[in-house]
Amino acid sequence: MDIYLIWKLLHVLAAIIFLGNITIGAFWKFQADKSKDRSKIADTFKTLIKADRVFTMPSVTLLIIFGLGTAMQGNLSLVETPWILWGMIMVIISAIAFMSKVVPLQKKIVSLASNEQKFKWEDYEALSKSWNLWGTVATVAPYIAIILMVLKPM
Repeated sequence: MDIYLIWKLLHVLAAIIFLGNITIGAFWKFQADKSKDRSKIADTFKTLIKADRVFTMPSVTLLIIFGLGTAMQGNLSLVETPWILWGMIMVIISAIAFMSKVVPLQKKIVSLASNEQKFKWEDYEALSKSWNLWGTVATVAPYIAIILMVLKPM
C-alpha cells in the first residue's frame, strides 16, 4: 500500500472528527439557548469544554501532523502549493479564534450560568453573541480549508 495514501487517509479521518465536533458543538449550544434553561446552558458549555478536550484538540493535532506527513510524503511544498498554504492559514485563523476568544468565553459562560444568583439573561446574551461570532470564525475557517484541500483551486 502507498504510504502517501495512508497519511492522506489519516489526515481525512482527523478532519472528519475535528469538523464534526466543532459543528455539533454549535448545534448543542443553540439547543440549550432555545430551552432558556440556565442550568441546561451551564451543562451544555461544560460538555462543550470536555468535548473540545477529548475530540477537538486531539483531532486538530492529528490533522496537522497527518497533513504535514501527507505533504512531505507527496513532495508537496507547504509554501509553494497555494491550496496547502491557504488551508494552513485557515487552520491558524481557526486556532487563534478558538484559543483567544471561544475558550475564554466558554469559561465565562460556565461561570455565569452555574451561579443562579449571578445569572442575568442580558449578561448571558452578550457572551452568547460573542461566542456566536468567534465560534463562527473558528468553524468557517476550517471548512474553507477543506474546500481548498479538495478542490485545489489555485
